[in-house]
Parts: sequence; C-alpha cells; structure tokens
Amino acid sequence: MLASHSAPTSRWLLRTALTALAALPLSLSAQRGPAGAAQPARDPMQEGLPLKPTRTLTFTTKSGNWMSSDVSKDGTTIAFDLLGDLYTMPLAGGKATPLTRGMAFDAQPRISPDGKKIVFVSDRTGGYNLFTISIDKKDTVQLTSGNTNTYESPIWTPDGKYVIATRGSKMWMFPATGGTGIQLIRADAATAGGRGGAGGATPDVTREEGPAFGKDARYIWYAQRRGRWVYNTPLGDYSLMQYDRETGQVTTKENRWGSAFRPTLSPDGKWLVYGTRYVDHTRLRIRDLATNEDEWLTGPVQRDDQESLATLDVYPGMSFTPDSKSLVTTWDGKLWKIAIDTKQATEIPFEVDVVQALGPKVAFDYPIPDSATFTIKQIRDAVASPDGKRLTFVALDRLYVMDYPNGTPKRLTNSNFGEFEPTWSPDGQYIAYTTWADSIGYLNRVRSDGSEQPQRLTPQQALWTNPEYTPNGARIVASRAPSRAFRTASGGRGGGGGEMVWIPSSGGEATFIATGGGDAHFSQRDTSRIFSYNGQRGLYSMRW
Repeated sequence: MLASHSAPTSRWLLRTALTALAALPLSLSAQRGPAGAAQPARDPMQEGLPLKPTRTLTFTTKSGNWMSSDVSKDGTTIAFDLLGDLYTMPLAGGKATPLTRGMAFDAQPRISPDGKKIVFVSDRTGGYNLFTISIDKKDTVQLTSGNTNTYESPIWTPDGKYVIATRGSKMWMFPATGGTGIQLIRADAATAGGRGGAGGATPDVTREEGPAFGKDARYIWYAQRRGRWVYNTPLGDYSLMQYDRETGQVTTKENRWGSAFRPTLSPDGKWLVYGTRYVDHTRLRIRDLATNEDEWLTGPVQRDDQESLATLDVYPGMSFTPDSKSLVTTWDGKLWKIAIDTKQATEIPFEVDVVQALGPKVAFDYPIPDSATFTIKQIRDAVASPDGKRLTFVALDRLYVMDYPNGTPKRLTNSNFGEFEPTWSPDGQYIAYTTWADSIGYLNRVRSDGSEQPQRLTPQQALWTNPEYTPNGARIVASRAPSRAFRTASGGRGGGGGEMVWIPSSGGEATFIATGGGDAHFSQRDTSRIFSYNGQRGLYSMRW
C-alpha cells in the first residue's frame, strides 16, 4: 500500500505492522526535553518505542493517502507527511526531502510563521506528544510530556510563541519552547456555543478538532463534534465553531447536514474552506467571509473520518498559499493546488524515497496434525441428562453423547449438517436439537442411545432456537424466526421476527404462544405457566 495512513484511525496499526520509525536524522547531536533543555542524544533507531527495527523496507512512490500538508509563509515550501515520516519540497513539486525517518509515527506538520521550524505529532517516546523540528534538522524540541494523552492537529499562533492542538478531546495551548499548557475553552462555553445547549445545563461531551487562524489572531476556528461518534451516522456530527480569545465566547459558524469540519482560512481574511459530506462523498465548500455565502469548491475529495474516532482529525490538514489565491490539499493519492477564482485543480507532483524501518517479522509456524483423531478445542451446548449420568454436547457442529464423567463420546447421528442446542426429554429417552443446513433449519429429535435415525419434528423450515421439553415431556417449546433472519444477520444466530411456539414432542404443527420470548423454562409445581427472560421485559411468565 503506497499510502500514508489511508485509514486514519489505524496509526497504531502502522506503528506495529508497518512500524514506521521516526527518529531524528543520524546526524542529530541533541534533543531538547519539555522545558527546552538539551538532553543526551537518543538512539535514532529506537527512541522510546518498545520495538527494535530488524528490517528496512525501501521504495519510491509518487502517491500517498491522508497526507496533511502546509505551505510556508514565503510560499516556497510545502511540508507533508507520508507513512509516518515528514517531508518538505518546493511548492511547485519535485523530489521530497525527508525531515524524519524511523519506526515512530510522525504526522500533521505545520510550518512556523518564521519558516524555521515545524510542529508535528509523534509517538517516538512510546506515547503521543507534540514536537518541533528545525528545518535544518539541527534541533528537535519535545513540547509535551507523558505517554498517556493523544494529540492532533497542532498549529502555531500567528506570533509563533505558542502551539495550539487537540489534547484528548479539547483544545490546549502550549509554549513553543515546551511546557504544561492550558485548556482554552471552558466546558460551559463549549456547551453554550453548540447545538441546543444552554450554559452548563448539558453535560460537556464535545470534541474540538482542527484549530485554525485567519487574518485576525483574536479568533480560533475549529470543528466541534457533539456527542459520541457512531458508525453509519445520520451526519451533522460536526459543526464549525469560532472561539474569541479575548472574551472566551464560543459561536457556531456553520451547522449543516453532512457536518462541517477542518476549517481553513485565507491569510487575507476573505475565504473559509471546510469539508462536508454530500450524499456519499466528501467535498470542500468555500465561503466568502464578507457575505457569508457558500458554494462548492471541489469534490469528491479524500474520504473524511467522521464515522470513526478521527484520531488524525476528520480531514487531512490543508493550507492556503500566502497570496490567498490557492488552496493546497489532497485526494486520490495526490497533492493538489486549487485556484480560488477558477476552481481549477493542478496536481503538485512529488516523489518520495521511502525508507521504512520495520520491527521483527511476525510469522510463526503452527503444526496442524492430520492424524485420524485429534483433540477438539471447543465444546458447546453441554447438557446433563435428567439423572445426571450422561452428557450431550456439540463439537464441530455435530451432536455427541457420553457417560458422565468418564465415558467415551459417541456421535448420535450420521447427518452432514449442523446440529445445535440439544435438550433432554424428562425421561432421558430422547434428545431434541436444532439443525441448520444450506440456509434452512428444522427441529429434530433422536434416541439418546443412538439406536434410531433422527426424526424431523417440524414440517416447516425456520430458524429454530432454544428448544425445551415441558416437565411431562408432552411438548417442546422453542423460538422460531424466518430463516432469512439468520441469513441476513450481522453476526451470531440472531435475527428479527422471532416468536415463541410449542409443538407436540412427537412432532407436528407449531402452535403460536407469544411474540418474542427467550429461553423457556418451567416450575415443577405449576406447569400451566411458561417462564422466559429477555433484555427488555426481564423475567416474566405467561400461560400457554
């Protein structure tokens, strides 16, 4: 896969499977700690990661996915990440120069206002932290400490004195030389600025992503997610917000179906670009900040990550050129420069020589015996006989019985389909069970000594589950659902449309008892009622 973290939530996977090392260049003589003081040089091939590189993968690529990019303030240089390493190259494109290499995961570079440093996220200490590296690669500073927090989307304040990033789920500000930092937005302000919130009345379950500055350093734009993330979201999870650094006020600037995320503002204060979902594609919209009118800028683009944890933000970092005439972003594995006036996109060609340090190869030989007999590792649906002297169970989807506890298992049928959920008749003479073959199921019974062929008890096929004999052995109660409930289920033997029924123990048509129902069981004192349990009703009973 010639891609930089194409699944944005899989950065831990990249670290362990691809294990992209990001250490400092071998020529680095010192690294500075959180307070900016020089520390003894670390091993650039190891850093704080538990894995040691044993292999190196090298190749050249002209494509990559989920690449965050930034343009220097003089408009000459672009910085971007690919496969957990940082690169720079001329804005016009060309051969990329590596800033970091190694097993650590380095991502989301942002160039300082003076063009001398890049701030980025890295796990080189064994956990995620914020770092800066000088463009000449002579100095690296660790801004934050500890290995238990997550950090995303760092940016510089316009004066270059601070770095703002998402720590955990909130925006924090840190000194550019390293330090403890402070959380920017109060919980009550975040709640009041969101959808439908009022003061502190609503619990703060917001997430603040992708901070961005425009022309006025007083305001920070960002994307705010309300509530928990969900798969298959109905969309509208993220809204664009604006934080006033002077008053602490939070204002909603965009709230739309499809969400609004990754705000990117032009240096001249005229334009806002952000991502949103349009039907099944991610697209970019542009807003004239003078009129607040929106229109489409381009799309489809890189798929957003709003249906997951968004651990590398909801969309890769974008950047305007210093003249505010173009936007640099990524899609289809390429970097693009979009002209704001014509909306025409021009590819920025790049070529990267990837040098990927890899940990030990994860490959083990496991013997698989092909002998006539072998030990079964999973036993299911084991049920003791009424007298406690025998045991029936399912192994490899086949029905067995044995004397308990030291008997030899004996298969009860010679059927070639799945057999499940055995239950004993009260006299111990029969075992009823469910079957499943070729998307069709039945309820069967067989002599517990295996002396006769199995008997099908139900003339109609269905998804049969939870069979249970009545105390007098005259009836069997079971759950029945359409066979399609299992064929279309996302997992397990579940499905909708189930109902509780009973049949004569010798077989016959089913009689409806109730909708739903679970594992039926009975009281020995009063067999006129059926007891059952499900998650909604709890334990309940009903008449026949």
